[in-house]
Amino acid sequence: MRRFVWFFVVVGVASANGRALAQTDFSGEWAGRIHEDVTHRNDALGGGPEIGDYTGLPINDAARLRAESWDASINSLREHQTIVAPAAYWARGGGDMRISKVTDEQTEQPIAFKIYRAGAAGSTIRMIWLDGRAHPPAYAAHTWQGFSTGRWEGPMLTVTTTHMKAGWIQRNGVPASDRATLIEHFVRHGDLLTIVTRVDDPLYLEEPLMRSTTWVLTLPQQIGAVPNEIVDEIPPRPGFVPHHLPGQNEQLHGFADAKRIPFDATRGGRETIYPEYQLVIKELAKKPR
Repeated sequence: MRRFVWFFVVVGVASANGRALAQTDFSGEWAGRIHEDVTHRNDALGGGPEIGDYTGLPINDAARLRAESWDASINSLREHQTIVAPAAYWARGGGDMRISKVTDEQTEQPIAFKIYRAGAAGSTIRMIWLDGRAHPPAYAAHTWQGFSTGRWEGPMLTVTTTHMKAGWIQRNGVPASDRATLIEHFVRHGDLLTIVTRVDDPLYLEEPLMRSTTWVLTLPQQIGAVPNEIVDEIPPRPGFVPHHLPGQNEQLHGFADAKRIPFDATRGGRETIYPEYQLVIKELAKKPR
């Protein structure tokens, strides 16, 4: 009889907690693993994405024009040196992170996850709200990390982020607009944390961009503050903003020539991200270089 009564007590508590029993705790110190697209994400190993390499990106003509006009020297400008990885790219950037669970002092129910990231341009704090609050109106201020809310789908946390400043989805000038929306799925398997991201951008993408990034739980890790000093890396030229005018970027063919692949295959676009595009590449390869 006692076991019978205890069974119903457990069922009653589970019912009272609702979905809480399915939630996963992502708290801890997480070390980045950059084996996914390592040559794009690690400057020491791959030098970062090359100019003109838009492979695997479902970008449209507007995004392609923005990327062709971009010049890496813009990152040396004083007003650009402290720009951190924006939300549409933040998971792909280097650096480790600390995730802390924020709870209500009265009910002890989780209301947010706080993510602290340390990177080359400084540290950032991102909040993922779990308490059901609504997103701000469209005219509200945009920030580099945007406004994020999460909802539980079993043990997986699905996060929706809006109100992001215009930034980038790849570090060779491929842009993301301030109208983009970021959807993330946080999935934990023991000491591994995988975040599957989806970027929807009506201005620059022909279809959603999907990527995944993985971290490893590292108990001895302790992330500290990241100092940031603004310096003149390149002698300033007053009034000049690094750029390339349309059709004048002479570096665009360098990636295709170095890899010995057709130039058209490096241009990105919806059709280039599917396996069937291999047939198109074979036809392009038959044309004179």
